Amino acid sequence: MAAPAARDGPPPAAWRAGILTLFPEMFPGPLGHSLSGQALSAGVWSLETRNIRDFGIGRHRTVDDHPAGGGPGMVIRCDVAAAAIDAARADAPDSPLIYMSPRGAPLTQTTVRELAAGPGLLLLAGRFEGIDQRVLDAREAREISIGDYVLSGGELAAMVLIDACVRLLPGVVGARASLAEESFEGGLLEYPHYTRPREWEARTIPDALLSGDHKRIAEWRRAERLRITRERRPDLIAGGGAKA
Repeated sequence: MAAPAARDGPPPAAWRAGILTLFPEMFPGPLGHSLSGQALSAGVWSLETRNIRDFGIGRHRTVDDHPAGGGPGMVIRCDVAAAAIDAARADAPDSPLIYMSPRGAPLTQTTVRELAAGPGLLLLAGRFEGIDQRVLDAREAREISIGDYVLSGGELAAMVLIDACVRLLPGVVGARASLAEESFEGGLLEYPHYTRPREWEARTIPDALLSGDHKRIAEWRRAERLRITRERRPDLIAGGGAKA
């Protein structure tokens, strides 16, 4: 089954994702499959890409130049980026401008919930050494990072952010209750999951989960969330994000 194509325009109530990129052919990519792809086909959200090179300078549509002060690599020009941003904002004036950058604020589930509750996103995917700082300041771009590492460009990071937001939109995840127990909800990581067979390679499902006692199951899951969070992400406990 072919992945659904990006839409030219969203239905009035759709959450909208706009992408400014030098590689629009990368989209929808993974976003065209599974839950996000089904929601895209159903019109729950919409996707529009704009090629930054369409706003390039001269016959060759130049988008970059050497960094001021010297150094390796190239930098996307502020005038080119501004023209692309302004064109996209004309269609989505209320969507916040997000620049995916390793120096940005770490992406958290709290941020995802905030952005999913809004009208959508306008995502700027950088390449090369980055984008002229002047346009980021002038157009009030919010910088967000998906981790302490560097990618070849911002497109994959943009997909991560979009997917995280889309799955929170009404109607995308069938069992809404399952979202309340996922990692980072309530400031804790998620508890372990088990299914059939009951025993596998001498490993068994914890007795509490087979007890049929809903209170005991809930207490076990809560205890496991606390244990795993303390072991793997003590910063979440120390930061006061966990809800007792």
